Amino acid sequence: MSSPLKILVFSHRPEVRETIITAVGRRPAADIGRVEYEEAATISEVLMAMDSGAVDLAILDGESQPTGGIGLCRQLKNEIAACPPIVIAIRRKDDRWLATWSQADAVIVHPLDPLAAAETVADVLRNKQLPVYQG
Repeated sequence: MSSPLKILVFSHRPEVRETIITAVGRRPAADIGRVEYEEAATISEVLMAMDSGAVDLAILDGESQPTGGIGLCRQLKNEIAACPPIVIAIRRKDDRWLATWSQADAVIVHPLDPLAAAETVADVLRNKQLPVYQG
């Protein structure tokens, strides 16, 4: 059995991290398998996790303070050669253009719809060209 995929969830607010984790769930899609979460409340925690190479996908809170996930996403995409896919969580649909500017792989919008959030994360993970689990 393969090990679960690791999703990094970043927000300075624990309740936002919890909302994202609850919405996406422990198994976003049957073909993806189970995922495990690593939470980050600071930029340094995100950088350490991303530099470790153990993150399969990151979900960044676009509203995080003092540095938001949108700017952080652009920094990571420009500084990490094989940057894992990144999903940005935003509060306003009108901010999608900022997520595009940030080079995010996908966007989820608060209030999070659990079906849409899980499907978005599953699609991004599928497109990452992961090895197929043969169970």
